[in-house]
Amino acid sequence: MPYSFPKIYPILDSSLIPASGRSEFLHRLCSELAHAGVTLLEYRNKNGAEVEILADAAILRAALDIKLILDDRADLVEQTGFDGVHVDGGDISPAEARALLGPGRIIGTFGGSDEFLPDIFEAPVDYLAIGPVFQTTTKLTDKAPIGFAGVRHLRKRAGPDRVLTAAAGITLQTAHAVLAAGATSVAVSKAIFGAENPADEFRKWLAELG
Repeated sequence: MPYSFPKIYPILDSSLIPASGRSEFLHRLCSELAHAGVTLLEYRNKNGAEVEILADAAILRAALDIKLILDDRADLVEQTGFDGVHVDGGDISPAEARALLGPGRIIGTFGGSDEFLPDIFEAPVDYLAIGPVFQTTTKLTDKAPIGFAGVRHLRKRAGPDRVLTAAAGITLQTAHAVLAAGATSVAVSKAIFGAENPADEFRKWLAELG
C-alpha cells in the first residue's frame, strides 16, 4: 500500500511503560505525543499477556489518530483497530500476515543485517527493518552491528525505492548520518521513550531530522 514513512519510527516497548499507573501513563503519553507531531508508532510487547496488550492498544487507538503498528500479533490487528503489524522470525510469515490482513494494512518484517535474507524482496511487505546499526539493550539480538557502512551497503542492494527502517542503538547524534547512509526511517525506542519527557525528546528529533 502507498504510505510515506516518516524519518522517525518510534517504538513504544512495554518494558518502558511503568507497571504502576499504567493506564494513566499511557493516556498522558498519547496526548503529549499527539501534540508533539508523532505520525507513526509501533507498540511492542513481547512478554505481556493478551489482556495487557489489548488494554494498552485500546488506549493508544482511542487517543492517537495516527498510523499504529502492532509488533508480532497479526492475529490482534483487526481487533485493536491498528493499521499494521511487524513480524519477525518466530512470528507468522509476511505472506501469512498479508493473507490474514489484506492489502490495506502496513506490514513490515526484518530484512537483514550485513546482508538481506534470501528471497526477502519477494515478501509482500511495505518495509524492511535492517540492523542492528549499533549496540542495543532494548531488543535481544545476536547479530553484530552493521554501522553506517552496513546501511549504505544494504541501500545499494535494495535499490532507491524500497523502504528500509534502520534500528538499534541510534541516537539523536547519529540519526542524521544513518538517514544519509540510506535508511528511509530510523526506528527508535529507548532514546525517546526512556527520556524524562518523551514528547519533548521527539520534538528534538523532529527539529533535527525534519
